[in-house]
Amino acid sequence: MAIRPSTESKLLDAADELFFSRGIAATPIDAVLDRAGVSAATLYRGYPSKEALLAATLDRRHRAWLEAWDDAVAARDSAEGRLLAVFDALDAFRSRPIGSRWCAFLGSAAEYPDPPEEVARAIARDTESMRERLENLADAVDPGRGAELAEQLLLVVTGDLAMRLRSPAWTTDTARGVAAALLASR
Repeated sequence: MAIRPSTESKLLDAADELFFSRGIAATPIDAVLDRAGVSAATLYRGYPSKEALLAATLDRRHRAWLEAWDDAVAARDSAEGRLLAVFDALDAFRSRPIGSRWCAFLGSAAEYPDPPEEVARAIARDTESMRERLENLADAVDPGRGAELAEQLLLVVTGDLAMRLRSPAWTTDTARGVAAALLASR
């Protein structure tokens, strides 16, 4: 028997909130169950482990992130603006209720140096989709140099996300400036 969609939403909301604000290892599954108001039997009908729940939470977060990024790209008129829209998306995503102290994918990778397969897939999916999107957007700015520029921007974006953990008041201004300098140097 599958979990009802409303119950699944409660579980994913609770896991998202607790895992990405307190930490995955620091959050016992009982805390997620209490926050969601569901039983362990219900949880395990849909997710055989804490890691499976984490992977589902990451997958949902990934879809929400891509929507925010798509919206930011659509709001820009130039190829360069669409490429730099990743920073608009980071700002917009951070202000959403599911925004967290820093990147949930970086946090998950840090907590699981050798992640279970379902968690590894979720982390890799996020990294690869970011790389692919950046490359496609960069190709429109500088054909032939898209892959190189995407790798550089992936490093800038990831560094920006990591700085949010070090400094809660961190903004994307510095990362946006570094990215703009990379584009100007082409």
